[in-house]
Amino acid sequence: MEDSHRWLGFPARDGDIVISTRSKHGTTWTQMICALLAFQTPELPAPLSELSPWLDWTIAPADEVFARLEAQRHRRIIKTHTPLDGIPIRPETRYIVVARHPLDAAVSLYHQGDNIIRERVAELTGEPVPEARSGPRPELRDWLAGWTRSHHDPREAPDMLPGVMAHLADAWARRDAPNLLLVHYADLAADLDGEMRRIAAWLDIEVDESRWPELVKAATFGEMKAKAAHTAPDPAGLFRSRDAFFRNGTSGSGAALLGDEALAAYTARVAQMAPKELLDWLHRP
Repeated sequence: MEDSHRWLGFPARDGDIVISTRSKHGTTWTQMICALLAFQTPELPAPLSELSPWLDWTIAPADEVFARLEAQRHRRIIKTHTPLDGIPIRPETRYIVVARHPLDAAVSLYHQGDNIIRERVAELTGEPVPEARSGPRPELRDWLAGWTRSHHDPREAPDMLPGVMAHLADAWARRDAPNLLLVHYADLAADLDGEMRRIAAWLDIEVDESRWPELVKAATFGEMKAKAAHTAPDPAGLFRSRDAFFRNGTSGSGAALLGDEALAAYTARVAQMAPKELLDWLHRP
């Protein structure tokens, strides 16, 4: 459902904000934060997926997505799951890459699989419904252990471990670029107010001090879940439940699921995929 070639024909605008993440790493959360900063009101004028469209998403025709973005007069906020090495980089565009502990993101990905209506995806893409697996779906613990051992090509399965680490390692290598900001999911969870202020300062957006409490509240997990009809990224009706998209927003569940041996194997595996400084930052509490 993704085609990064669309970026080659996209007419960029100075000041665009591009949010580049892997799935379940805090994409929607960061889109919401940027939209709240852009509009400076907790009552956004349209659903989040309309204000901040997913440019690569092939279910929405490219000309429609481009036209919607062209008509926007506010600071444009564009979602992509493509790594930075797969899209044009412009000095006048601001890029935000959001990271999350890979095991926590994988747990969320597993649960999201239960929430997607495969028949609806097939209807919209014209692809056949995937054949049912023989036997029941693996339990989460077993699935997660298998996810850590995966050797998929990042271009073919970007949400498996090699794809996640390739996305983050590429962004880490660019971290000194003045138009790139790295955001950590754990920091958003621990200090939402502080992280929102950091993002606002980096985007050169001034917010009146009196507005901060209501903007921060609107970006909390509870508030976004309460307004899932407008905040969940589901303009085409692919989810069984928009509320279920916001499952619990916590961290640490992934590592807790793996036993000592499997966790040690994961640690050794990612050490071959990324520099130590990135791994220390990525895996910190």
